[in-house]
Amino acid sequence: METGASTIGDSRLDSAVRQWLLHDKNPKTAAMIQEMVNQEDVEALKKCFSSRMEFGTAGLRAAMGPGISRMNDLTIIQTTQGFCQYLEVSFENLKERGVVIGYDARAHPPSGGSSKRFASLAAAVFISRGVPVHLFSDITPTPFVPFTVSHLGLCAGIMVTASHNPKQDNGYKVYWENGAQIISPHDKGISKAIEENLEPWPKSWNIEEALKSSLLKNPYKNIYTDYFKAIQKHCCHREINRSSEVKIVHTSVHGVGHIFVQEAFKAFELHPPYAVEEQKNPDPEFPTVKYPNPEEGEGVLTLSFALAEKEGASVVLANDPDADRLAMAEKQESGSWRVFTGNELGALLGWWMFHCWKQQNTDVCAVKNLYMLSSTVSSKILRAIAVKEGFHFEETLTGFKWMGNRARDLLDQGKTVLFAFEEAIGYMCSPSVLDKDGVSAAAIAGEMISYLSTKSTTLSQQLTTVFNDYGYHISKNSYFICHDQDVIHSLFERLRNYSGQKDSYPSECGCFSITAVRDLTTGYDSNQPDNKAVLPTSRSSQMITFTFSNGGVATMRTSGTEPKIKYYTELCAAPGLSDVTSLNKELDELVEAIIEHFFQPQKNKLQPKPE
Repeated sequence: METGASTIGDSRLDSAVRQWLLHDKNPKTAAMIQEMVNQEDVEALKKCFSSRMEFGTAGLRAAMGPGISRMNDLTIIQTTQGFCQYLEVSFENLKERGVVIGYDARAHPPSGGSSKRFASLAAAVFISRGVPVHLFSDITPTPFVPFTVSHLGLCAGIMVTASHNPKQDNGYKVYWENGAQIISPHDKGISKAIEENLEPWPKSWNIEEALKSSLLKNPYKNIYTDYFKAIQKHCCHREINRSSEVKIVHTSVHGVGHIFVQEAFKAFELHPPYAVEEQKNPDPEFPTVKYPNPEEGEGVLTLSFALAEKEGASVVLANDPDADRLAMAEKQESGSWRVFTGNELGALLGWWMFHCWKQQNTDVCAVKNLYMLSSTVSSKILRAIAVKEGFHFEETLTGFKWMGNRARDLLDQGKTVLFAFEEAIGYMCSPSVLDKDGVSAAAIAGEMISYLSTKSTTLSQQLTTVFNDYGYHISKNSYFICHDQDVIHSLFERLRNYSGQKDSYPSECGCFSITAVRDLTTGYDSNQPDNKAVLPTSRSSQMITFTFSNGGVATMRTSGTEPKIKYYTELCAAPGLSDVTSLNKELDELVEAIIEHFFQPQKNKLQPKPE
């Protein structure tokens, strides 16, 4: 078949393919589509063209490959044209202030796509409209982009990364002028502008010309220096750091984190961590791990544990591939390794940040100006610490876009935002970056570990102390995999019409009594006088939280970036109730009841989280 021949048999699909072949100048993706046309592979073409990637508050995330449903040169150009036009309307001084663009090390040779190429194409689009672009000359951690937006007073930032997703994926993450990820209505405005700018502008493909433009700046050297200078404000125990003999192993899991965490330790005058040789250099194939996500636990950390055993190190720190998340593990007396959950590390870092703040602030009234934040599916431990210590705690919707924007609001009111975290191993330890930052968190964790060693205290012992002081917070989080949107919809609708009547939520789950229900999809909250939720609601995602009479809380929600139905459960005990075995047993029974009665995995054909 010849290019443009109309024999696919579906006029809409045929039109989409024609448009694609007309505009795509990448020979690899164009050839892939042409081959599907030649083979009359309608199913493959439908996968590529049935629906455009949806631009949401998380930007874009999808597999790299040809077509409007994938990340590729043409969809990057179309997305950036829409984003550029939206910024032109939003900022009169866009051409004075400009934007920043960063990228990780992902690449997909079959389609010719890579984070670096996508970033260069995005830069070409902006430069073709006379907009100054600060394009990093090399890979950087994601936190460098929001830092640059705030530090240089830019209009926006773009980070090309798929974080810890599988190797074939890539993403396009967007920051607003306030240094935080975009929230509604910006996502809808950008999405509309993308649809209005699908035809490539005359110079959008011209990377070579853009890279020679006087509008292009390379912020790498200055931002590298200024970032590490900024995070040093959070170094409180330099003397201890210098003399510490604690041995720490670090892995960047084939991502960008290695040189930046080494530099962060140096900025804190900590001894450099031992780097896992097989994983320290960026590699888009992620050859040593099944999933490049330290949140998955021990499987990702096998090589780290081996190096720690060899070097006599007691702690392992791990970043995800774009270094915005941090995981931590500690060797126990038994010789086994304990991988801390995101909530446990959040408890430790929250305690540590307040401990350091208190040492530096003798004014007892200053605590009234202090804030910590966490997402609604994360542990309530910060709330317990805040109640006892007298500072403010606020809960936001899931995701750092909400915490970053709320932190910006509080900072603009003259408040101090000391710490924010989400259970998915994301930590914001410095207001210099209004997003999760695994680089600064690694250095701050390193200092905490060094300090505790001077007290002959392990991380596990300190966590127990935190729980004894503020109450045990035992959590258990996991997920089921489900690719069928109809099943997901009916599962949640059943919970909303539990007794067969509309808006009749369950009053019990097995033997556990439910005292409150909050549904952030519909905006219902039984705890509020008018039954209306205080937190923002969204019909585009599913999220229901149940509060139980035994102090348990459980949230069920869909993932915005993966085919998962997640659950987050926590049992919050009052200080002094320290029978951990019985608390764990009770939480296990609650989780089993939720799975049996609410998820119904057999009936709904849900796949459990892979071991």
